[in-house]
Amino acid sequence: MKEYEAVRHSLIDMLEDLDDRLAKITHDIKEPLDKDFEEQATQAENDEVLDGLGNAARTEIELVKQAIARIDKGQYGLCQVCAQPISKERLKAIPYSSLCMKCASSQSGLLGNKS
Repeated sequence: MKEYEAVRHSLIDMLEDLDDRLAKITHDIKEPLDKDFEEQATQAENDEVLDGLGNAARTEIELVKQAIARIDKGQYGLCQVCAQPISKERLKAIPYSSLCMKCASSQSGLLGNKS
């Protein structure tokens, strides 16, 4: 676990930033609508975008929490599918990654075939 202590701190910082972002999005969505009908339409469109951003933030928050749990369990850096090490480059780019490149590529291929 000591090996990934700096990563853990970075993930906690990321989690705090995401929580702040989500709180701001939630606050903005709860703002009352303007009395002007045209402005209400614009606000509704903006709320849809904010809702999408909020969902993305919630997903990322969950991934970050899972990564912190893997660090605490001594499982960080191991692919959750094949149990092989995840490359340092991938972890540096996506510190909450739970899949090696090979497994991530095969899963995204499966998702692409479903649509």
